[in-house]
Amino acid sequence: MWRSWRLAGAMLAVGLAAATPQLAQGSPGSGALDFLLFAALAVLFSPLPFPRSVSAAEAQERGAVDGRPIVYWRPGCRYCLRLRARLGRDARTAHWVDIWRDAAGAAAVRRIAGGNETVPTVVVDGQPYVNPAPRWLRDQLRKQTNQKAA
Repeated sequence: MWRSWRLAGAMLAVGLAAATPQLAQGSPGSGALDFLLFAALAVLFSPLPFPRSVSAAEAQERGAVDGRPIVYWRPGCRYCLRLRARLGRDARTAHWVDIWRDAAGAAAVRRIAGGNETVPTVVVDGQPYVNPAPRWLRDQLRKQTNQKAA
């Protein structure tokens, strides 16, 4: 679990290191601004912007029942963050697996991506897609939601 927060912690440490000299020199506004900038980066690089992660086994079980896609991701991945941001509220309809917290998820991604842990990797209807276009995945999520509603 700590691995997921390592990059966020590093951002906070850098922010504190950047703000401390400015605070010591009597420039609290600049120091606070620097710290807030790095704190915002820490949030982006943490697991916080993503829906609650489940284990790979749980995602596969749930996906088999409800047909929703599985998204394998990891904190700090700019492509995962881009995908999450562009999905908006639709992101909640997928099952999210943090490969840094789930060894089986990481193994599944390695099987799909030829031994690499390339994320985001998405599985829709049993078909894997490595780093899919956000618009395409959003369309898949909405189609699945509409089919369930009908």
